[in-house]
Amino acid sequence: MKVLMKACLTLFVSLLLLSTVNAENMKKLGSMNVHYMAIGSTFFTPEIAKVYGITRSRYNGLVNISVLDNSKSGTPAKSVSITGTAKNNLGQMKPLEFKEVKEGSAIYYLAQISYNNEETVHFNLTINDGKEQQQLKFSQTFYVD
Repeated sequence: MKVLMKACLTLFVSLLLLSTVNAENMKKLGSMNVHYMAIGSTFFTPEIAKVYGITRSRYNGLVNISVLDNSKSGTPAKSVSITGTAKNNLGQMKPLEFKEVKEGSAIYYLAQISYNNEETVHFNLTINDGKEQQQLKFSQTFYVD
């Protein structure tokens, strides 16, 4: 149990640091502040990857989405459903399956995606909280390390 808690804390801190380094990828969509990022899976240690079921590979990335409720005091985390697609510049579709992760009051959604070196992937996501539905579009170029 201690190992799991430590792994959860490490992943959470890692994702927070990455979002700070990535110049705050956030879009305000209605009552949602949507924070997003896509990174290579080798950033995570084998232990963290195992706990979260992340396949570590030079050709595998992780999409992280966090939704905060900007209509409430303190903008708490918001539970949502996320669906969507990813497409590269050749038009090839890549499936996305998001998994919800809850750690204390934090909620985030993780999906894995495969890529090639210097491949730009365009994400088109639908975020639904049961009251409103919003679209999030962004692109990310991945590099093999």
